[in-house]
Amino acid sequence: MDASKIQFDRHAKRRMRWRRISEEEVYLAIESPDKIEESIKGRTNVYKFIGERYIKVTYKDFSGQILVVSAVIKGERG
Repeated sequence: MDASKIQFDRHAKRRMRWRRISEEEVYLAIESPDKIEESIKGRTNVYKFIGERYIKVTYKDFSGQILVVSAVIKGERG
């Protein structure tokens, strides 16, 4: 996935800053998720273990343009 096709809304940026989730971690979760599930309003949730963290990213795909709407830590491995 081309990183230039991924945008972040204000809520996602705030969540990422609070939880110390980098844009690179979000790109990795979108590019190679460990789990994918459909969400409300046409959104997609992807989950990725990165180190000891389990990251959940919620995004909406607009014909190849990705808008990340949220990113959170779901828990720790083990």
